[in-house]
Amino acid sequence: MAKLYFNYSTMNAGKSTVLLQAAHNYKERGMVPYLITALLDNRAGQGRIASRIGIGEDADTFDLGEDLFEKIQARLATGPCACIFIDEAHFLSDDQVWQLARAVDDLGVPIMCYGLRVDFRGKLFPGSAALLALSDEMREIRTICHCGKKATMVVRNDAQGRVLRDGAQVQVGGNETYVSLCRRHWREAIGDT
Repeated sequence: MAKLYFNYSTMNAGKSTVLLQAAHNYKERGMVPYLITALLDNRAGQGRIASRIGIGEDADTFDLGEDLFEKIQARLATGPCACIFIDEAHFLSDDQVWQLARAVDDLGVPIMCYGLRVDFRGKLFPGSAALLALSDEMREIRTICHCGKKATMVVRNDAQGRVLRDGAQVQVGGNETYVSLCRRHWREAIGDT
């Protein structure tokens, strides 16, 4: 039975690595996965999912406002597809998550989404909120704070390394911009003592 999965974490937890490993497992068994990532995130190149450990795969892209049910239905019409993997799922809209749920229910294809749970302000991304509400199964991919505790939050730094408390929710970046922390150290970093 097909399900909608949400694998979530903070920055640098290995979400893309886990996605690429799972897709590799499908390929190794002769099955065809369909990889999709956000058009917005081109850090590894347009239409590419890559991990900090050096592995990567080409992928299709989704853009905000695009109908993902239609995209998936069109892909399934071209040939076999055992599973759909979506990276940067926090960039999905609420409507797009509902489209994914519909694809699972009506087209019978499992969909595994990987993304951030919260932004640098400690607020849920719209896509993550919808995935938390609609997913059949959720899995946390864990990483650690510099103190050794589980990191559940992330801070955004400016070019000078100062912690930002305000700004647009979406700003694509990597280690130069974001640091994963436990809640206590996140609160200290943003000055919430």
